Amino acid sequence: MSNLSESRYQLKVATLNLFNYMAPPDAYYDFVNIYTDPQWLQKQAWITQYLQKHTPDVIGFQEVFSIDALQRLVNDAGYPFFAVVDAPLVTDGFIYRSPVVALASKFPILAFKPVQPDPQLATMMGLQADFSFSRKPLMATIDMPNLGACDCYVVHFKSKRGQFDVEQGVDTLGVSTQQVGQHFAIEAAAKWSAAMVRGSEAMLLRYEIAKQRVKLSHPVILMGDFNDHLSDGVLASLVSSDTRLVSGLSQQEFNLYRLQDAYHLFERSQYCPIAVARQPTHYYLASGSVLDYILLSNEFDPHNDQCLAEVERYHTYDRHLLNPIYEQDSHSTDHAPVMITLKIRL
Repeated sequence: MSNLSESRYQLKVATLNLFNYMAPPDAYYDFVNIYTDPQWLQKQAWITQYLQKHTPDVIGFQEVFSIDALQRLVNDAGYPFFAVVDAPLVTDGFIYRSPVVALASKFPILAFKPVQPDPQLATMMGLQADFSFSRKPLMATIDMPNLGACDCYVVHFKSKRGQFDVEQGVDTLGVSTQQVGQHFAIEAAAKWSAAMVRGSEAMLLRYEIAKQRVKLSHPVILMGDFNDHLSDGVLASLVSSDTRLVSGLSQQEFNLYRLQDAYHLFERSQYCPIAVARQPTHYYLASGSVLDYILLSNEFDPHNDQCLAEVERYHTYDRHLLNPIYEQDSHSTDHAPVMITLKIRL
């Protein structure tokens, strides 16, 4: 048990959007987007320093282009177990698109697989039967000390970028430049098209998590870049506590399949001394949003009889966003990593 972080009764879980993790001489999205060697070394150093300073035991990554480079980095940092279930698209031999998610662990990964949407449920939701996630989610079963097998999911839901370009919509609908109101409506429709995909991804994933729970009853940790907030809107039902949404279940049965935001579990715990405002994990201009989350099953809720561990600490690392040091942070990431510390209940 000596490889447990800080204490044999603590576990640390983190999620980190790496922001265009692409080793040179290859490019991301466009042929001009190539890191210089010094820039790439700086990015690698920033990630390594985060892992060494904060020492998560399990960490989920998003925006991974260079899979082999990341596996080497985490292995050198003390994470011998690594999982990835997809590969980015490559055009012209060196331009990469469609980054993937990955997971690194200090503890054995017993099994891992991509999460595939159920075609029948997709059809019932009004989607095409061959609907696919914009980034394939990863599910890994990890042998956690003092917890046993735990199912960890890493996701990167659809971004807020519209499913169609606004100018494409203008041209298709034959809207003139004088019709300003229609332009605004088309832009809003483009954003809503992305929200519909994001919400559909969340619900299809939620169903697959429930199926896995029925089969194996493992504790669940869902982490990643959700590209939206959970308080309302298309992702709210991921953490809904409204039992009216599910007929025929008792409260105890409902809790078995419920997921909760780790931040709120910490906020309601004995370990949270004062109420503080939640720190954003991403900034657009001067506006901050919480886009990165870790959700937990009822085994991590101290108010539940089946609780095995509770959230002792919730940490958002944002110094590089709020007070960046150019020499260290100029090629880090545009997201704040989120990490929770779980205390095993004896």
